Amino acid sequence: MYPILFYLGSLKIYAYGFFIAIGFVLGLILAIRSVRKEGISSERMADLFFIIVLSSLLGSRIFYVLINFDVYRENPLRIIQVWEGGLVFYGGFIFAVVTSLIYMRLSQLPLWRIADLSSPPVALGLFWGRIGCFFAGCCYGKETSLPWGMTFTDPNSLARLHVALHPTQLYEALTNLAIFFFLYRKRKRFEGQLFWLFILLYAISRFLIEFLRGDPRGTLFGGLFSTSQGIGIFLAFLSLFMLFYLERKKRK
Repeated sequence: MYPILFYLGSLKIYAYGFFIAIGFVLGLILAIRSVRKEGISSERMADLFFIIVLSSLLGSRIFYVLINFDVYRENPLRIIQVWEGGLVFYGGFIFAVVTSLIYMRLSQLPLWRIADLSSPPVALGLFWGRIGCFFAGCCYGKETSLPWGMTFTDPNSLARLHVALHPTQLYEALTNLAIFFFLYRKRKRFEGQLFWLFILLYAISRFLIEFLRGDPRGTLFGGLFSTSQGIGIFLAFLSLFMLFYLERKKRK
């Protein structure tokens, strides 16, 4: 829609990076506020949040580049231009989980409690990230004749131009916002419940919205599902198993 928000002299302020920054700041504030109520060191949480953000950005970018390798093979310098758009949540999720586990183990932080506290801020960050996607034009949808279809005209946009498309970025943004409010108000019965509910709800919503996506993002099973849908199916079943396992463990 508007990939470049404005100029500061000769400096371009990209919408994608701008909204990612908003999500990061608001998520950090919310995370620190939450851990203070739990009596956990806010400094440790801030460090962990930075690790989560940096590792998720790295992992999601690597995953996006691998899926669209032909594009970046022709122009390798575009790989580092992350502010223009192009991140895949599941790639970032895998990297963030691994690095966070290492940090929490070394710092002796409570795993599931921290995971629960981090889930609402992450959902809020995803909301702002998808707003950035909408402005940048990445993660665009298929053609549609519905009245709310969006037509991208800016030549800097990553979306297909001059055709009405499903605003899949906004679909995901609103879904993530709903997940945020649900998790933020949810009273958990056991440690880890909010984290695995977040993964379950995200996996289901992402699986459904993927059917409306029109951008190249890899396929599985002969084109039946996208790569993200395949990962989502696995994570949905894993989430259900972990929710059942942790609740049963709590009862014992």
